[in-house]
Amino acid sequence: MTDVYMAVCITELAIITLLLIRLAKGPSVADRIVALNTISTQAAIAVLFFAAFADRSVYLDVALWLSSFSFLSALVWSRYLERGLL
Repeated sequence: MTDVYMAVCITELAIITLLLIRLAKGPSVADRIVALNTISTQAAIAVLFFAAFADRSVYLDVALWLSSFSFLSALVWSRYLERGLL
């Protein structure tokens, strides 16, 4: 079963590399913000599966913090764009 966890973790990292291309080429700032939010969500999922692979619960806290700050940053950036300051 640990092989499946590691395969999912590597797949998530491959998805992140594709999202980095979207982050660089995004036609608008909003597209880049969505790509960055998705990258951090995929990274949190990769950390969760790595925690299951390594059988270490300390990584679960890291994934929780990463996803929490990802959500908070998406709210802050969308509020910033809504006001038209960028």
